[in-house]
Amino acid sequence: MGAMFESIMLICFGLSWPLNVIKTYKARTTQGTSLPFILLIVTGYIAGITAKLISGQLNYVLIVYLLNLVIVSLNVVVYFRNLSLDKKGALCNA
Repeated sequence: MGAMFESIMLICFGLSWPLNVIKTYKARTTQGTSLPFILLIVTGYIAGITAKLISGQLNYVLIVYLLNLVIVSLNVVVYFRNLSLDKKGALCNA
C-alpha cells in the first residue's frame, strides 16, 4: 500500500515536469529558471532511486523515479540551451 501512495506522489510531481520543460523551452531564456533548484530535484530523485536499490525494493515505483529523473534532467539540458541563447542575445545587443 505504501508503494502505491509513493507512486501517486511521484506521478503528481512528475506530471508537472514535462509542462515545465515545454514552457522553459518556449521561453528561450534562463530568466525565471533556477539551475540550483533543478539540480536539487535531480539529487532528490537520485537519492530516491538509490534508496530503492539499497533496500532491494525493486518494484514499479523505481520506474516512476527513473522516468521523473529523465524528465527533470531534460530541464537541465534546456537550461544550458537557453543560457547559450541568452549569451548570444547579449552579444547581439552589445
